[in-house]
Amino acid sequence: MPSLQKTTPPREPAVVCPTRSDDVAAAGSELIGGPIGRRALLGAGQLTPVRVVALVAIGMFALGMVQKLPCYNWAWFRGTTSQYTHACYSDIPHLFSGRGFADGLVPYFDRIGGDIPFLEYPVLTGLFMQVAAWLTPGGTTLSEREQAYWMVNAGLLLVCTAVLAVCVARTHRRRPWDALLVALAPALALTATINWDLLAVALTAAALLMWSRGRTLGAGVLIGLATAAKFYPILLLLPLFLLCWRAGKWRAFGTALLGAVGAWLAVNLPVMLLAPEGWKQFYVFSTDRNVDFGSVWLLLSQTTGRQVQPTTANLWALLLMLLAAVGLAILAFSAPRRPRLAQLAFLIVAAFVLTNKVYSPQYVLWLIPLAALARPRWRDFLVWQACEVMYFLAIWFYLAYTSSGNKQGLPTDGYQFAIVLHVLGTLYLCALVVRDILAPDRDPVRRDGSDDPSGGVLDGAEDVFVLGRAAHPPLHAAPAVEGPRVEWGAPGGVPGGDPWAAPGSASRE
Repeated sequence: MPSLQKTTPPREPAVVCPTRSDDVAAAGSELIGGPIGRRALLGAGQLTPVRVVALVAIGMFALGMVQKLPCYNWAWFRGTTSQYTHACYSDIPHLFSGRGFADGLVPYFDRIGGDIPFLEYPVLTGLFMQVAAWLTPGGTTLSEREQAYWMVNAGLLLVCTAVLAVCVARTHRRRPWDALLVALAPALALTATINWDLLAVALTAAALLMWSRGRTLGAGVLIGLATAAKFYPILLLLPLFLLCWRAGKWRAFGTALLGAVGAWLAVNLPVMLLAPEGWKQFYVFSTDRNVDFGSVWLLLSQTTGRQVQPTTANLWALLLMLLAAVGLAILAFSAPRRPRLAQLAFLIVAAFVLTNKVYSPQYVLWLIPLAALARPRWRDFLVWQACEVMYFLAIWFYLAYTSSGNKQGLPTDGYQFAIVLHVLGTLYLCALVVRDILAPDRDPVRRDGSDDPSGGVLDGAEDVFVLGRAAHPPLHAAPAVEGPRVEWGAPGGVPGGDPWAAPGSASRE
């Protein structure tokens, strides 16, 4: 006989609002009316958090296009210095003619002449560039065609930006507003149309979203496609490997790995077989290129007066990356709780850009979505962004100084300071992420009792392999009981509970 007792359906976890939990976000919200009220109906109207984030990202991208207006009108075509003094340089219009797209040459198959005989970009990025060239209308002059090519690419990259914003907003189900860190990032607006990096960044964000939903094969396929557009996304396989090892989720990792390898081969194999010389140009160029702007190797070359050779920089970069991988493994296995995927992903990609032979201004795009997921705190994010904006301005003023006869711009000493500044800014954010891993009660994402919202099959999983202090329970284990839990005693620590609970209302294990 059915029971007459009423049952209360489980409450949906409350959406985390930064204006209630982040002092900087709360202060900034005064510009639009102040922090959101406790009786507000979040997501009840047409402007859901995901849609708001996407619209803001599109708006910031448009502002970035406006910032390039002096170059679009004339600076790209009238000497070299003016595009630097206006800080609006972009590779896109210059490579339209410089890589043979203006002449109808086919990437990887047709030689373009000069020091670089073939297109030096990965295959999927080359396809992106070629599609943009097909969509570019003809013009009476080359400059008009270059303008049109940049505009077409900007439109395609705008789509990538919207995809990026939506994916980040949906990765952490309870924290969609963290994606505003991506949407409002000034470095995103400034660097979005310098190069084609946003294609790989959007695919990587989509891969993280798929993994967070437990779709391991889809995540692997997207990682493979992202790696076919830019090399760095392959690094995400290392955090997945380490975290799946600790949780014993070998099948999930194997599925993702096979998906990544299969997708990468599907894109690369045809070009690899039909145009092997053109296909390997990206790897030859990456190996042989000299140390370049923004890197610590350029800083060493300039301060010591001795040029760091490419082979030396390659060797040391490889050794430092191996050292970073070992450190990441120790951190993953010995942390009191299993690190979140976004945390380790941010650390390994940051290690790559810091040790690379070049740290181009647009490389910040690789880190922005990972930083928003790994350390969603406005103060720290804005400190890092300030360093990146300073470097963005410094590199163009330095190029203006070195390319102009009257030496107007930023001298070498000032540029070296800017390199140090943006390297320290990245290291600062890395240090905070490592601190959050070692002291999970300081992790903004875990303060409500969550484990790893972007972890997919890893979220709430038991550990099967740990080292050091993590081997002493109960710190490393996920609770076996179901229902509300509080792991580290933060405000509003009970999922689905009162998000405005007093700080002392949550217990600490």
